[in-house]
Amino acid sequence: MRLLLGIFLAVWISGCVSIPQNIAPVDGFELNKYLGKWYEIARLDHSFERGLDNVTAEYFLRDDGGVKVINKGFSMVENKWKTAEGKAYFVRDPQEGYLKVSFFGPFYGAYIVFELDKENYQYAFVTSYDKSYLWLLTRTPTVSDALLDRFVQNAAELGFETDKLIFPKQN
Repeated sequence: MRLLLGIFLAVWISGCVSIPQNIAPVDGFELNKYLGKWYEIARLDHSFERGLDNVTAEYFLRDDGGVKVINKGFSMVENKWKTAEGKAYFVRDPQEGYLKVSFFGPFYGAYIVFELDKENYQYAFVTSYDKSYLWLLTRTPTVSDALLDRFVQNAAELGFETDKLIFPKQN
């Protein structure tokens, strides 16, 4: 019984860091250029961000070579800031936008950058182990209509449910 439970947990945990079908992490990823503050412009809904506006993600280099992650958002209902701190590590090659991130002890989920402004690192399209996760992150709290349209179109073509996107306020 323990062996079966161990196999199940191993498969389940590894499934959380898998890559969804027809999604490819960017190559030529430069972590040092990705570090810093990002604003969440669009997302698919999940309980851990539900009702939050002014959402940001900040990334810092850890002493062990990983990434310290600080996600922050404001809940108007509770009238308070909510913060989550995690850690991330590359799954394969550090030049590939494919990391695993953990906010809860030993449990990791995939963090996959599948499109990126490689020249200036001004925007990133991000998903996780399945297509119910999707984010548009930018270095500024507002974006052009052209970028937003491209994000929605590309995500729809890849099979994301873009009709369910949420556009949190950034003020």
